[in-house]
Amino acid sequence: MGTLQTVQPTTDCHVVAMPYPGRGHINPLMNICKELVSRNARLLVTFVITEEWLGLLGSDPKPDRVRFRTVPNVIPSEHGRAKNFSGFFQSVTNNLKAPFEELLDRLDTPVNVIIADTYLIWMTDVGNRRNIPVASLWPMSASVFSVFRHFDLVEQNGHFPIDLSVRGHEIVDYIPGIPTIRVEDLPTIFEGEGRKVLKWAKEATSKVSKAQFLLSTSVYELESQVFDALKAKFPFPVYPLGPSIPHSQLQTCSNYSDTADYFKWLDSQPQGSVLYISLGSFLSVSAAQLDEIVAGIRGSGTRYLWVARDNVSMIKEYGTDDDDELGFVVPWCDQLRVLCHASIGGFWTHCGWNSTLEAVYSGVPMLTCPIFWDQVPDSKQIVEDWKIGYNVIKKGGTTMSSRTTDDDDQGLVKREKIAELVKKFMNKESSDGKVMSKRVKEIQEVCRKAIAKGGSSDSNFDAFIRNISHGPNISKLN
Repeated sequence: MGTLQTVQPTTDCHVVAMPYPGRGHINPLMNICKELVSRNARLLVTFVITEEWLGLLGSDPKPDRVRFRTVPNVIPSEHGRAKNFSGFFQSVTNNLKAPFEELLDRLDTPVNVIIADTYLIWMTDVGNRRNIPVASLWPMSASVFSVFRHFDLVEQNGHFPIDLSVRGHEIVDYIPGIPTIRVEDLPTIFEGEGRKVLKWAKEATSKVSKAQFLLSTSVYELESQVFDALKAKFPFPVYPLGPSIPHSQLQTCSNYSDTADYFKWLDSQPQGSVLYISLGSFLSVSAAQLDEIVAGIRGSGTRYLWVARDNVSMIKEYGTDDDDELGFVVPWCDQLRVLCHASIGGFWTHCGWNSTLEAVYSGVPMLTCPIFWDQVPDSKQIVEDWKIGYNVIKKGGTTMSSRTTDDDDQGLVKREKIAELVKKFMNKESSDGKVMSKRVKEIQEVCRKAIAKGGSSDSNFDAFIRNISHGPNISKLN
């Protein structure tokens, strides 16, 4: 657990940052930390991760004033957490607090502020006891935060517990700041197996009241009504800092990934002709559903770049020589650079919040295929609120989320439906295609203005830095 660099003698603002141990949480917090040190040359970040995650991230580029420190591997391995998600969550809640506090005691510089993922439920108690301000970073949409925060309203209105097959269509119009949604648009952890972790999601958002700041990876203008409601509710600053994606790295033209084979292939494709497909880095659809997706994509005749993780060989086995001309399958890619490539015309996405923000920033419409947790309400936001995508859905309303438990014909979105939808989605000359393309460019402009000089996120970063530079004392914020 050694220091990877010495403390800068000119440091006058020391930030300790700790993410929930998962890729979709680590990346946005690291992007925020990189932005902080780029704005203040006297700011130092100590980024706390497990020893396992240090091995996974150690080679990733980072600024000189972001240093890694580790806590022991007292939680299950990253490679198995999807198999027992509730057990992993419980371990994070029960086992990480003590080693984190031990690390705090060993730090060689006083701490001005702790930035911690909201799902590290115990962090506000640690900070308050030590008189260190805590900035709680919410890594999902502000809308999902409001849903969890106001769960009591869901119960009072008789929408929990509930049978989705009977009452999923009922309207939810009582959560502050959120446009009208249906019960079936709520996060998947409100029913089924997901209920095992609901108590922690509720506790996490409740504990935010004990923080000194609420940070968000979202963009104010994308969810302005929700943020206004939250700002009215909390007595401390609420700072949307998004999109918390690595957009600044796009300026580095010499990035190694530009020479990757998949970029060479993209360079050879017509503008806007390629469907980028990624179902995320954590959970996946069933094997039977994946068969239907592969067959449907190939049956559509659409060009595609598919990030398939461990399923590369299986997907390639479906192919013929003609398919090799249309598609490119890889285990991993530089997603934001891919989405910004001129040949990309659409994104088949699981609707993770980071992927959603990257698509918005890149101006790429989405085919939504939600699987778990916040992905279902994210899909609703993309398709119905922003109107920049289609939902991959079969007649009768079945989605590919974790709410679909059967692998028979009744629980699958079939290949013929998928092929038809993909053709429609990628037809940019249709009236629907033209409207969607215009709309996604408008949303993209909103997103990019937020991070431009004087934009909402730009201003919030400056305000947050001014606040945390006062010194390591909560009383100075009151």
